[in-house]
Amino acid sequence: MRPALSAKDVDPDLVRLDLQARIGLAGLDRARGALALADRAYRATLAQARRRLPSRDPLIASLLNNLGVLRKAQGRYTEALVFYRQALPLVARGDREARATLEHNLGGIEHARRRYAQAEPHARRSVALREAMRGAHHPAVAADVAALAAIVEARGRFGEAAALYARAISTFKRRLGAGSLELGLGLASLAALEQQRRRPARARPLYARALAILQRHLGQDHVDVAMTVNNLAVLERDAGRAAVARALFRRAAGSFRRTLGAAHPHTRLARENLSAVG
Repeated sequence: MRPALSAKDVDPDLVRLDLQARIGLAGLDRARGALALADRAYRATLAQARRRLPSRDPLIASLLNNLGVLRKAQGRYTEALVFYRQALPLVARGDREARATLEHNLGGIEHARRRYAQAEPHARRSVALREAMRGAHHPAVAADVAALAAIVEARGRFGEAAALYARAISTFKRRLGAGSLELGLGLASLAALEQQRRRPARARPLYARALAILQRHLGQDHVDVAMTVNNLAVLERDAGRAAVARALFRRAAGSFRRTLGAAHPHTRLARENLSAVG
């Protein structure tokens, strides 16, 4: 005999609230670095959403997008791109917010795959869409601008990238405060750019400010903290401070291993950097 349906199985509003709660909990796992837990939760929720909702429901697009973000964090870039591309046709034509988010993420995954020419149009569309909705000085627009800056930097246009980072940092500081996580991430990106421009005297204090903020918000082992530590280690290595660089590379490699696993590209990179300094 088939079990009776609960209220949340038959009431569309309760179905949606239940799924949204599950997405929120999975997002918390992802944010704290528990990627395996988040993976299981997102996939289980996607299976339920496909069973309980219409096939083109926006919540399914949201889940596919979240799985793309998770796959990127796991270093599984090709899978991430597949999820984003599955989500894109499910986004309603008039939903500019969701479209902007997907364009941002598509730019980010192409950036991660080092396909910078393909990444830039996505990033520019995300800025244009979000700015049209929220205005030039909204923090969400600043996040899109910072993502565009990273792509422009990767294409070697350092002056343009610096101006974009400065715009984003100014918005984060003014709208979110001098201790905000977003500001810390922006400072870390600008530090890496100054490092690229061979300006260690500018990069080092930016890294120090960024790490103080990021560690306070994210803890010692978070991926963004570990990447900033790794980049600072490269700076110290290039400055001839091998002992300092070695300690920083060791710390970054340990954080990546604990958070992402031994096979992740970030972990391998930090190990290779550590081996190179002896």
